[in-house]
Amino acid sequence: MRRTTVIRTGLSAILLLGTWATAGLVPAAAAVPEPTTAPQASAGLLTAMQRDLGLTQSQATARLRAEKTATALEGEARRAAGAAYGGSWFDAGTGKLTVAVNAARKADDVRATGAAVRIVSHSAKELDAVKKRIDALSAPTGVSSWHVNPKAGRVVLNIVASAQDDNDVQDFVEQARKAGPVKVEETSQAPTTFAAGTVGGDPYYTGNVRCSIGFSVHGGFVTAGHCGQAGASVRGWDNSAIGNFQGSSFPDNDYAWVSVGNGWWTVPVVLGWGTVPDQLVRGSAEAPIGASVCRSGSTTHWHCGRVLAKNETVNYSQGAVHQMTKTSVCAEGGDSGGSFISGDQAQGVTSGGWGNCSSGGETWHQPINEILGRYGLRLHTA
Repeated sequence: MRRTTVIRTGLSAILLLGTWATAGLVPAAAAVPEPTTAPQASAGLLTAMQRDLGLTQSQATARLRAEKTATALEGEARRAAGAAYGGSWFDAGTGKLTVAVNAARKADDVRATGAAVRIVSHSAKELDAVKKRIDALSAPTGVSSWHVNPKAGRVVLNIVASAQDDNDVQDFVEQARKAGPVKVEETSQAPTTFAAGTVGGDPYYTGNVRCSIGFSVHGGFVTAGHCGQAGASVRGWDNSAIGNFQGSSFPDNDYAWVSVGNGWWTVPVVLGWGTVPDQLVRGSAEAPIGASVCRSGSTTHWHCGRVLAKNETVNYSQGAVHQMTKTSVCAEGGDSGGSFISGDQAQGVTSGGWGNCSSGGETWHQPINEILGRYGLRLHTA
């Protein structure tokens, strides 16, 4: 990589030349850590949240602050619930973390942590067991995905509306109901991955596929597994060699990591694409269901939404992928592998979804902490 090409509008995701940092091109406002009690929010980030979530500036600021509190509280509240824990989510209406418990005697212990409480019939462990039994079934293409919904106290099956009367779909639903409490919901389209054919001027390629870089790790970056197999070479936006896929899994999972060399190196940044300043990455604390989350990708750049579900099984045409997080953020072809971030905390890499950024849709990401643990990687943080 020639170091004379360090400035380029449209570089995707977060693998940047080290001279960006040394030359002072990281936004000054982002380079100075705010107090830990305040949300890491630039004016651009607040503008994006207003656009995509329908909030005022003051509402976006308050929401970020409340979400940060809820994220920090979730582990303590879960421990307080013990075996009665039934799941948790951020309630945007109250601005608080809500924790479900299936034993009323645990309610006061959970409330003492500062969380709200909802009494439910089933524990998270029971519902996870139901989902695991459904995971063992063979799903037809008309079944989009399924996940544990702690609010509903059920495993929710998402069925493509046009396929709901298909015999194989009805058979699957019948088998799923035998596994335990199930709720069926419709979705308008089947999920697909968001890789794209090669086009000029975009961030990274392998073969004839273009994808987006996720997060810098020490020694490389993480991305989506469907973008390339282990050993495949990776080229940057200028067609120069970056490195190779060192590990990749798809389907079943959708994650991979790529080594970095040849004059490229990593910095803990997610591109804002001019919509927001480039965002520094300071950790990987997992945001709760209901929290806001934003995505950066090489095709549609920066968009925000909400976390809708966790540990969802997504049924792509290539096979099922497990332990995914569903969001209301839109995405399109070429955004695969890109960064999902909540505040300054890495969340995951873009896998796939349905819809687009004109009419809307839903997108799934593979959680970052699972990827780091699988390959023994260390997130590059500011």
